[in-house]
Amino acid sequence: MTNRKKRIIKITVIIIAGLVILELLLSLGLVFFAIGSFDGMESIPDAKRIMSDEVRAKIEQNTAALRSKTGEWLAGADISEISITADDGAVLYADMLSTESHKWAILLHGYKRTRERVYNYGRFYAGQGFGLIMPDLRGHGKSGGAFIGMGWLDRTDIKKWTELIISRDPEAEIVLHGVSMGGAAVLMTSGEELPPNVKCIVSDCAYSSVWEQFANVMKSYTGLPEFPLMYTASFFAKLLAGYSYDEASSLEQVKKSSLPILFIHGKNDTFVLPYMAEKLYAAHPDGELIMTDGAEHGQAMYIEPESYFDSVFGFIERYFSRETIS
Repeated sequence: MTNRKKRIIKITVIIIAGLVILELLLSLGLVFFAIGSFDGMESIPDAKRIMSDEVRAKIEQNTAALRSKTGEWLAGADISEISITADDGAVLYADMLSTESHKWAILLHGYKRTRERVYNYGRFYAGQGFGLIMPDLRGHGKSGGAFIGMGWLDRTDIKKWTELIISRDPEAEIVLHGVSMGGAAVLMTSGEELPPNVKCIVSDCAYSSVWEQFANVMKSYTGLPEFPLMYTASFFAKLLAGYSYDEASSLEQVKKSSLPILFIHGKNDTFVLPYMAEKLYAAHPDGELIMTDGAEHGQAMYIEPESYFDSVFGFIERYFSRETIS
């Protein structure tokens, strides 16, 4: 072999090794960006907006009205902060509103948000006499955890919140209601062995799996394909956070679930695509699906708040035995 050929081979090996190292470093960086803990100070990319000016104005008007009414409710609500210790030792925090009834709702916020994001939902539930648990999901806000669970790690945490409710109220009847990542979290919880006190689930704009969601977002915002970044990022997620992107599947958990599930999704959602809701609904024998006209990601409630909760409470009423929700 000539010296020239040796040099070409050496340079080729160096280039390939450099590209591999670069890809591994980029994948590792993506893991920390995507699922590193969130202290409430960062921002996340907005979904592509395709709504009309009329719908936008309606949502802005409803949001302002909800914010005002929720502020008034919070000022008079006897809400206290509570905590639990997760199986891995992380301390998790939540707001709790007690109730004289046996109706309870656990409300879960979305990706890189905090418990304050579900206060608007909590006011409607409280108005129907529900007790509330509104956690900061692990890796978010005040709750511990070095990494965001994307619903997969959260499923065991949610089970612990149900056990806390039952320890205080053995006759409790519980609904799990989550939005976006919180919606995926309640679906992933649905496939676990849960106490019979958990009666039903409401999942709003959930993704079908972490892999599918991250792959869609990466393609949408960067144009990059799944291979090789998703594969190496998933490997690092398993190594560092304890779960791989492909195992964190709402779809597979829903297939195992016997709980009634209400799926809600915006028809104009460009962040978690509507076909995911259709897949989830098709996979569950005891489910209902509401596709909301004009709603983008997480906006179904803000399009028509009263109609949204008429549907939610009408669904819950069929599975809560003790008290009628009017």
